[in-house]
Amino acid sequence: MTAVSQSDFRKLVRFRYAIRKLLRSSEEAARRVGLTPQHHQLLLGIAGFTGDGWATVGDLAEFLQVRHHSVVGLLDRAQSMGLVRRDANPEDRREVRVSLTADGTRKLRTLAELHQKELNSMRRSLDILEFEGQRIQKRKPRRRRAARA
Repeated sequence: MTAVSQSDFRKLVRFRYAIRKLLRSSEEAARRVGLTPQHHQLLLGIAGFTGDGWATVGDLAEFLQVRHHSVVGLLDRAQSMGLVRRDANPEDRREVRVSLTADGTRKLRTLAELHQKELNSMRRSLDILEFEGQRIQKRKPRRRRAARA
């Protein structure tokens, strides 16, 4: 295993800082449109995690990395806010499909537009880190001079 250099630490710090800035910006944007950050994540999971435009409670638990009953509570609140609807799966009535309402879709689109600027900024930051890493790797190591006696 190779030792972690100071340069590696700096890259990791910059990467984590960029992620934290993105998350904080996302949380603030969600609050500005009347959502909690958790509800924003829920709407994202419903809209895109499976690619079907709907998700099951189990899908959402996996996406959010929380327990099934936590998703149910989050869905209850989102449904009372008019953001989501639940329908039984026509092939398996035991399974519930969760989808976005028009209001949920509208809020999610608003947030997605707000995030584009922040994502582009983060992408530029990561590109700079990648470039710096390549530049550092291409440098030839300095030879140390032998100490004079």
